[in-house]
This record gives sequence, C-alpha cells and structure tokens, in this order.
Amino acid sequence: MMLLEEIFKSKKAEHSDAFNLRIHRGLSWLKKSAELDQDLDLKFISLWVSFNALYAQDVAIMQDKQSLRQFLSLICQKDQEQKVYKILWQKCNHLIVLLLENPYVYQGFWDYQNQKISQISWKASFDQEKKQAHRALQAKDSAHILWMVFNRLYTLHNQMILGGTTYNSAVNRKQLQDACTILAALLPIFIYVFLENPQSLDLVQPFYPMVQVS
Repeated sequence: MMLLEEIFKSKKAEHSDAFNLRIHRGLSWLKKSAELDQDLDLKFISLWVSFNALYAQDVAIMQDKQSLRQFLSLICQKDQEQKVYKILWQKCNHLIVLLLENPYVYQGFWDYQNQKISQISWKASFDQEKKQAHRALQAKDSAHILWMVFNRLYTLHNQMILGGTTYNSAVNRKQLQDACTILAALLPIFIYVFLENPQSLDLVQPFYPMVQVS
C-alpha cells in the first residue's frame, strides 16, 4: 500500500485531475479495507467501493456487463508485467475455482429462487458457465476468467448492498472471505496498472466529481 501511495505521489503532477481523483479515492477505500480483517462485510464493501472508484462512469455504463468486460480486458492488456496473471494463476487460483463453482454467487440461482426462471434453466446455464470457466482455466485466459469472477462478485455485492444478507451472518462466510481475499489481491494490481498506463486508462470524468459545497 505504501509503495502504491509513493508511486502515486511521485507521478501525480503528470496526470489529469480526474485521473488523480480516481486513484486517490481507490487508494483511500483500499487502505480502509486493510483495517477491516475482523469485519468481512464491511471489508468487502470497502474493497468494492475501491474498485468502483477506478471503474466509475455513467450509471448506465456501470450496469452494462459488456462495458465491465471491456474494462477488465483493458486492464489485462496493459498489465505488461503480468501481475494480474500471477494473481489469477498462482496466488488465488484455488479460491477462484471455488468461487466459479459456487451456485450461491451465481445470479441464475437467485432468479430461480425468485421464480423468474425454472430449475432446469438455471442449472443448465450454470453448468454451461462452469464448462466455459474450465476451458478458460485450461487456456489461462486471464481476461475471461477475470470477467467471470467479477460477475460472481457482482452478485455477492448485490446481495449485501440490497439488503439480501444479515450483518455478520454465520451463513456463507467462506464465500465472503474468499471474495475479500481475491479483491484484496487484485485491486492493488489494478491501481498499479492504472499508474503505469495513465494515457490509456485516464477514463472519462468521474460520475461524481469533487465539488466544494459551501
């Protein structure tokens, strides 16, 4: 964390105000998440806010999964040192496999619970995605695996933010712990890639720019 902050400070004058605001916000929430190891619920929320600080655009864009996929693919493309690759295939590989095989972080499962789709439909879709994940894992397709991981994390995010879980619940702690471990490993790398590629990753003005209120 300290290294990221030093890199940010040393290059701050070279970047746009909008870019600096994204990094500053992302770092602030990432730093806070490191203090919350005993509170997985708040740790996950802090990590997700850190991610959103980097990715945040127009709300409609943020809700578009194709835009998220393009964003994650761009991160992988610009990651010249293959840091994302090392996280996915060395540090967090086992946790990622568990996450992708966990039906409770798969949106189709909850659509079935809410009677939006049939049991046959959600299971067929889930099995198809597991096959896709297996192929991507075999091919070590970082961008595709990253996108599938964030799809699962997005479902977990919605469960929490929309009041679909109990605070500090004993239920499903393992998946939340794994999600925090994965995000805590990836987000410093995302910020590092941003700092190394400001020309490519200096995105549009943050949807909520800093405004001084009198």
